[in-house]
Amino acid sequence: MRKAVSVLALLLAGACRQFAPPHVVPELPVPQTYPDVAMETERGARATEIAWREFFVDERLETLIAAALEQNRDLAITVAQIEQARGLYRIQDANRVPSIDADASATVGRSGGETLDRYSIGVGVSAFELDFWGRVRNLSEAARAEYLATVQGQRAFRLVVIREVASAYLFSLEAAERIELAEATVRSREEGLEIAQVRMESGITSALEYRQAESLLTQAQTELAGLRLAKARNDNALSALVGGPVPSALPDAVPLVQQATAPTIAAGLPSELLTARPDIIAAEERLRASRADIGAARAAFFPSISLTGSFGFASADLGDLLGSDGLTWNIGPFISLPIFNRGRLEGNLTVAQANESIATASYERTIQTAFREVADALAGRRYLAEQVAAQERGTRAQREIAALARTRYLEGVVGYLEVLDAERNLFGAEQALLQLRRAQADNLVSLYIALGGGSTE
Repeated sequence: MRKAVSVLALLLAGACRQFAPPHVVPELPVPQTYPDVAMETERGARATEIAWREFFVDERLETLIAAALEQNRDLAITVAQIEQARGLYRIQDANRVPSIDADASATVGRSGGETLDRYSIGVGVSAFELDFWGRVRNLSEAARAEYLATVQGQRAFRLVVIREVASAYLFSLEAAERIELAEATVRSREEGLEIAQVRMESGITSALEYRQAESLLTQAQTELAGLRLAKARNDNALSALVGGPVPSALPDAVPLVQQATAPTIAAGLPSELLTARPDIIAAEERLRASRADIGAARAAFFPSISLTGSFGFASADLGDLLGSDGLTWNIGPFISLPIFNRGRLEGNLTVAQANESIATASYERTIQTAFREVADALAGRRYLAEQVAAQERGTRAQREIAALARTRYLEGVVGYLEVLDAERNLFGAEQALLQLRRAQADNLVSLYIALGGGSTE
């Protein structure tokens, strides 16, 4: 017994070799600062400091997002995948400690005219691998990294759900306001068509002006039908995102013009994305897992030493089972040395190294994608605000032009064609303003998500 323990201690003393490459994060594959936003990087709070409920100003939208985070089927799949990854990690990590099993048996038989009884009870360790080369440790590290990547992937998906629900909601809000505008325009142009008909029948104007008024009406009616179709399809998509019927008792919606009043977010530096974006963190964990797999593949070239042992009691008489006379134990190593399978082992190592290269490129690509998304959203924050302001001024000017054209037409100074053009331009300007306001609000949501977002609970 003492000799076996000494051999085991000697073996353990030479253990714990590490063949996995050290985990080093690649250099940042993007510029150190965002383009053209140097004056905006320190304004406001960080996105990670603002929970999603604090970011949105519309209680109706908050209700929809909360329902989606609870009911979305794709999100339920990611939660199950986390449990799956956690279970796999626990299974793999359990291999790092011995598995001790207790057993008891009793056999009764007869041979050569004699009755043979045998009773035993004990505990044993079956084929516990002594992790000299770090193979089991690296496999456990790989499983742990995959589990952590899955956790971050779930948070990333929750941010995607928030982003998609907000985007669909803002589009629905835009469509509703554009429908309201189109309906008012249709009513106004129906009245204009009636006036044009009376003027034509009275001989004041020709049939041409009547047809022009009719054309103006059909344009608004066509636009109205298209907007209703787009809103219906978008509402169906929103229901799918929510994961069920949209709740009926919803708070009143905040008008589109107020949706861009979310808290000001500081952009920070691109390097901050490494710890703020869950997709980047997940990509790094997968890179860590691929490097641990290399360590396991390298360790497979060395002998595998397993330990088997048992301790218990055995006796032919049940009454004498427990006692020094029935004591039984054994311990011994089992060594497996690869000889004729080197080609397969080299192939496994090549695959592990290739996976590490893929994981590195994927990690760098994720960072580049994040940088582009933030840079795009920052540019949108600046230039969409300028567009909205310019479009507001243009819409006011078009409204005045339309009013002057109608006055000049009634005075007989200009023909109805000028009124037609003015009305068309005004309608287009009002619709474009609503589109830009929605784009501005949607861009602010994109910036919040691109910078990593805050708590998704």
